[in-house]
Amino acid sequence: MLELLPLLASALMLGLLGGGHCFGMCGGLMGALTLAIPLEQRSRRLQLLLAYNLGRILSYACAGLLLGSAGWALSNSPLASGLRIAAALLLIAMGLYLAGWWSGLTRIEALGRGLWRRIQPVAQKLLPVTSLPRALLLGALWGWLPCGLVYSTLLWAASQGSPWQAGLLMLAFGLGTWPALLLSGLAAERLGHFLRRRGVRLAGGLLVIAFGLWTLPGPHQHWLMGH
Repeated sequence: MLELLPLLASALMLGLLGGGHCFGMCGGLMGALTLAIPLEQRSRRLQLLLAYNLGRILSYACAGLLLGSAGWALSNSPLASGLRIAAALLLIAMGLYLAGWWSGLTRIEALGRGLWRRIQPVAQKLLPVTSLPRALLLGALWGWLPCGLVYSTLLWAASQGSPWQAGLLMLAFGLGTWPALLLSGLAAERLGHFLRRRGVRLAGGLLVIAFGLWTLPGPHQHWLMGH
């Protein structure tokens, strides 16, 4: 379990560093969900926002378990190295996107739009949100919204070759995204201004690129670990 801690910390940091992307991708949705809370439930706004995000994070963990099972099945095959390389390249693409240097990662999000078109009508039937279980379920459906950041992290988690590890890593990643999306429902304007700062986006992008380079198999990993 101790050897898993650095990976969990990395997953948490990926979620935190991707806060700007989360805010841009889901901040409007979070604001819409907040406005969808009926007037008589506004006193429970924080509880409902927490339930939204808990459902979303649990859906990430479930996706990690599912794709992690595929990673486990491939772990002893030549395809395992290919999966790790693909995960590293996606992370580098995510870093380039966060830094504002290349937006090609948004094309990958199109892969999940077919699934989202099927889920979206079900999610809309849960509005307006009148209870915590309803908010939890809506958040769980929201977790399947197409997102390049989620796809990048999910493939990296699956490349570890263990379903339960992939599930835990996606859980940690989800917790990392929690502050940006929870606050977007409470103080969207102030948070958005901070996350859109050039320096914040550049620093986050460079760190994610470095993590992607470290994920690539090869002797360079020893050099990076030493520095």
